[in-house]
Amino acid sequence: MEAKASTTFVRIAPRKVQIVLDLIRNQPADKAMAILKHTPKAACEPLAKLLKSAMANAEVKNMDVSSLYVAECYVNQGPTLKRIRPRAQGRAYGIKKKTSHITLVLKEAE
Repeated sequence: MEAKASTTFVRIAPRKVQIVLDLIRNQPADKAMAILKHTPKAACEPLAKLLKSAMANAEVKNMDVSSLYVAECYVNQGPTLKRIRPRAQGRAYGIKKKTSHITLVLKEAE
């Protein structure tokens, strides 16, 4: 059995999220939560919320919460918000604010 949680339109670049996801992939759920709490990256806060949500989904499905591990975790790029920054002599530079769609799947260890 598996428990899945996903979040969309998170205002952080997918590259930055991918670094943290690589740290928690194939880890037990409680160890993954500890890693997220003690890693000084901006992506850790939304990922910790997502992991809590996936654990709650597992509890609803009557899975053993103590034997859960992060089976799959991936990030896809969401829509890019395009903004402009005023520059000297009336010019405008573009700023691309990237968003992410993050998915996390927990499974029970045998």
